[in-house]
Amino acid sequence: MLIVGTRTLGSALEDKARRFPDEPFLIFEDATGATGRWTWREFDADVNRVAHLLLARGLRHGDKFNLHLGNCPEFLLFWMASAKTGTVMVPTNPGSAADEMEYILAHSEARLAVTEPQYAATLHAVAGRCPALGGVLEARPLAPLLDGLPSVRPETAVAPLDEISMQYTSGTTSKPKGVLLTHANYIYGGEVMSKAMRVGPGDRHLIVLPLFHAGAQLHAFIPMLLCGGSVALMERFSATRFVEQAIRHEATLAALFAAPIRMLLARPRSASDSRTRLRAISYAQNITPQQFEEWHARFRAPLMQIWGMTETMSLPLMQPLDLPRKPLAMGMPVLGYECKVVDESGKEVPPGTVGELVVGGIPGVSLMKGYFKNPEATASTLREGWLHSGDQAVMDEDGCFFFVDRKKDMIKRAGENVSASEVEEALKQHPAVFDAAVVGVPDPVRDQAIKAYVILNDGASATSEELIAWCRARLSGFKVPERVEFRDVFPRTSVGKIQKHLF
Repeated sequence: MLIVGTRTLGSALEDKARRFPDEPFLIFEDATGATGRWTWREFDADVNRVAHLLLARGLRHGDKFNLHLGNCPEFLLFWMASAKTGTVMVPTNPGSAADEMEYILAHSEARLAVTEPQYAATLHAVAGRCPALGGVLEARPLAPLLDGLPSVRPETAVAPLDEISMQYTSGTTSKPKGVLLTHANYIYGGEVMSKAMRVGPGDRHLIVLPLFHAGAQLHAFIPMLLCGGSVALMERFSATRFVEQAIRHEATLAALFAAPIRMLLARPRSASDSRTRLRAISYAQNITPQQFEEWHARFRAPLMQIWGMTETMSLPLMQPLDLPRKPLAMGMPVLGYECKVVDESGKEVPPGTVGELVVGGIPGVSLMKGYFKNPEATASTLREGWLHSGDQAVMDEDGCFFFVDRKKDMIKRAGENVSASEVEEALKQHPAVFDAAVVGVPDPVRDQAIKAYVILNDGASATSEELIAWCRARLSGFKVPERVEFRDVFPRTSVGKIQKHLF
């Protein structure tokens, strides 16, 4: 089965525990700077104890349980325990509101919710309204719950195409959908990522992104699991501590998004900035060419842009490390994937033409298995072996893909299509602008008018008239925003995507 073979995440872990039993695998640093460490053997033994804990709570093969935890070793232990029991983890943002959690717990049919004291109140408040939920388990501290449980693997048969995870989409425009992912999805995606970044046993990944999101799971943790590397898990991302943490933990790899990159660039320069061992940093979402150049001049840690969705699980597009860099490109298709840009009828369009990005693959291996309890959405997204992303993109003559906008974010203005991201990029070129978000608002004459929301750099100043004039000098007239509103912060998802529907 492609590159997966008969492997599962559980067998991958056991392989490393046999071959590298006393090598370091996991370092955890909490918000106070306190650390804990596990070797491969120690981690695998704790995973087995947690697997027996899940079975003792009545969970069986195929049952779903909620992981409502921040970045902590317990998250990884319960996730890998699901790999050994055939159960399915449903990770959620611990900052979720009660209504959001009630929907996900009920919709997912989760039989158990695993959390920690600081997040437990929300789950207890809605537990009675979730029929399948058998209880809320506060798993930090974890040691008392594992006392006396066996450190050997439970006797449960698990196969590569078994589900192991259900990730809920961010729900920026509709109710979140549960994306069903298999062991094969994780193995396949991890192999793609590890080969693109040349991961080996000597690598250590600095994980600062939230573990409940597919990005940190796939971009960071799984390649280390498959290749015998190690991870330094931080409780949360800190722009003030990132460089120091990378140096202290001797990290060679990291994963970021555009917003954390901009936060790091906004920090005062330090002699330590260029002293990390980071040899590659994957990142998603565009930064400006100026920010791209400034990053490399200052941090000397090569950025590698990627594109993927929870629904692809893997990363069909990545910037090759050995080709000339194109700062605004999502990358080129990686081994095992076919990507193309199509028009409304599904016909492939020539280079330089904007259309929808679609990805060819195998459901349950290189693409998601489907959406839980939503066959209509599954059929709409997965059509004849192609996943329709909903992203507008363009391919250049070199076969490199560039993001244009979400299909739903195209602004219709007097018969013209305006890419919100194009206007945002123009605004972000202004020296006073830290970030920008552009939306269409109702207009009785032109269908939609263009409104920009802007965050200024600390200490910078600009007027709406000045920014509108700036855009007028750089964009066609029909793309220039009519209004500019200044904000201190933007509403965002857990991975920094701006939630435009909340403006």
